Amino acid sequence: MATIWAGIDAGKTHHHCVAIDESGRRLLSRRVANDEPELLELLTAVLALGDDAMWGIDLADGGAALAITILLNHDQPVHYISGRAIHRASESYRGEGKTDAKDAAVIADQARIRRDLHPLRTSDATVTDLKILTGRRMDLVADRTRTVNRLRAQLTSIFPGLERALDLTNAGPLMMLTGYQTPAAIRRIGVKRLETWLRNRKVIRADRLAETAVHAAERQHTSLPGEKLTAHMVHTLAREVTALNQQVAELDKAIEARFREHQDFQVITSLPGLGVILGAEFLAATGGDMAFFGTADRLAGFGGVAPVPRDSGKISGNLRRPRRYNRRLQRVFYMSALFSIRNCEDSRRFYDRKRSEGKRHIQAVLALARRRVNVLIPVYRAHRPSPVGEVVRTGCDAGTPPGRRS
Repeated sequence: MATIWAGIDAGKTHHHCVAIDESGRRLLSRRVANDEPELLELLTAVLALGDDAMWGIDLADGGAALAITILLNHDQPVHYISGRAIHRASESYRGEGKTDAKDAAVIADQARIRRDLHPLRTSDATVTDLKILTGRRMDLVADRTRTVNRLRAQLTSIFPGLERALDLTNAGPLMMLTGYQTPAAIRRIGVKRLETWLRNRKVIRADRLAETAVHAAERQHTSLPGEKLTAHMVHTLAREVTALNQQVAELDKAIEARFREHQDFQVITSLPGLGVILGAEFLAATGGDMAFFGTADRLAGFGGVAPVPRDSGKISGNLRRPRRYNRRLQRVFYMSALFSIRNCEDSRRFYDRKRSEGKRHIQAVLALARRRVNVLIPVYRAHRPSPVGEVVRTGCDAGTPPGRRS
């Protein structure tokens, strides 16, 4: 039975496909548009070359989504190869030039010789929706962070005392900045009228905010150059941050509603520190299929919370932070472990023990995150909620050698 290996160098508008046989001989090289008819023609042409086909591609979503879906719908095995892996592998092939055809040929040959590539699969509808929603949330949070930083910079340039006194991530200070931005304007309105203005806009603790703002205004009587125009920009930026906060809040409700429809909602959120948003991001990052990872070690390695050895010659036992891992999943593991320290006594004791052993804060949190992965796998597979504290008490029994747990 002849097997064909096809590599696709994916792009936004066009893809390039190269098919090779078991000896690496090139059988097909074709550039196709990112449209369904041409992709179906490509699939037919590749299948006509042999009995079976194995596909490799350098994108797992985005511009490659249509091609991947068509292949999966036709029961074709598709493996993902990262762009970094292709770049490094291409150095071992003849020639220094870089073309789409060469990249596609490298992808095909890597799919032929490697056995550790990540297979792509059709995602559950809920998981797919959570990927879209959590991805959009990350974009909005990043936009909000950039806008808040711009707001701080503009306010500092005309009223540094107020910028130091306010937490511009809260709704109250943002509301105040939509009406009053300069020391003179805040002094004119005074504490009582400013408090009333804030209360009419349903600001919590309006009295404290008004006193803080007026106190800062009384300490600055100098009008700085460009104050009027900068004040207008502060007003605009404060409204933008408020709008972004509202969008994030609405998106959080949508994420929670969709996440609750998943069969493992109770199981995932039962882990201390793994709430609705982080739980949804966990599903989005892993696809919700723990059978793919097999062991806790592999999941920890994929999430970047397991150290990797760096031994050479007489040097052994030298561990370092991994470089190839899913950044999004590592954030989920790290943040959930950090939250569990605050809310779970057993997690706190484990963290304190690691700190007493001489580990830095980040090292101790990562060690806790690694221990939590040990119990997450069996709990997820058993479809039963995790008792509080089980993470640090029984994490040693989840199949990880003692020397590699932290």
